[in-house]
Amino acid sequence: MRQPIWRGNTEEELQFTRATILAGAVLLEKMTQAKFDQMIQRLSLDNQVPSGDAISVPKKVVQLSHPVLLNPHQPLVTKEGLITVAEALIREAVALMCHGSTESPQEHLRRCLERDGFDVSWDGGACAQGTPPWLRCSLPSNVNLPQVDNELHALLKYFDMQIAIAHLDQAIDCHTRGDWAAAIAQFRTFIEQLVNDISAKAFPGQDAASHTLNNRIQLLGKEGFLSEPRGEWGNDGKGYIQGLLRMLHSEGAHPGISDDEHSTFKFHLTLITARTLLRRLQKARFKPFTARCDGWNLVVCCPSR
Repeated sequence: MRQPIWRGNTEEELQFTRATILAGAVLLEKMTQAKFDQMIQRLSLDNQVPSGDAISVPKKVVQLSHPVLLNPHQPLVTKEGLITVAEALIREAVALMCHGSTESPQEHLRRCLERDGFDVSWDGGACAQGTPPWLRCSLPSNVNLPQVDNELHALLKYFDMQIAIAHLDQAIDCHTRGDWAAAIAQFRTFIEQLVNDISAKAFPGQDAASHTLNNRIQLLGKEGFLSEPRGEWGNDGKGYIQGLLRMLHSEGAHPGISDDEHSTFKFHLTLITARTLLRRLQKARFKPFTARCDGWNLVVCCPSR
């Protein structure tokens, strides 16, 4: 029997990245033919995925993945209520997870879920009924990490920040593989490149190739792109951006402590910070005024005559 997954009290649609959906599909390969066919019927995809043992379960998984990736938001009516086909697939995959297992497909799915802002819980209690595992949102519902990730990549492509994209994708790949130290190092390199690119695009007349990273942070601060009163940057090096870069050092003050939770925390901070800065750059780009920032909010002022 399929084990229920707790999703809290929210009725909002849960969002999952393409990598997470694919990781969930891989875990489904461990199902028997009969169990897989039953699942396909539950997902109302029996008209797209053949039943029976004429083809193997892994081949059926490939046929299942295609329509789910093509239309992940397709609604399904299940015993848990109205959910998307992508969430239904993830539910089925999480139900196959075994407590304490370190098998590669399960670990890969768990890390992908963490990256999307979810964790798998094995704890009982009044908050859930049935038998674990349960899928829980590890962040507030308004912090939609898959959406943040998609928007961030779109903004990076819009501004043609190809080097930054490469570092971000490498960081995500390292995090998914569980190479925590390498992931954190790439997060830092990504933020460094992002600061350099924003400085060059926002203030091309003042940015110079000889500028150091610290010079560019100061330029963004002095020109109002970053706010010193709100602690986004500081001449003493104690602003948020400078602190984030120090925290993203792969070694830091305590070498060797980079782990799953540590890397995921830094990954989330990196995504949200980068998207905020690029949104700010996008707003400034389309306004024929002087751009000044008050905290995380952009304030656009008419130029002095």
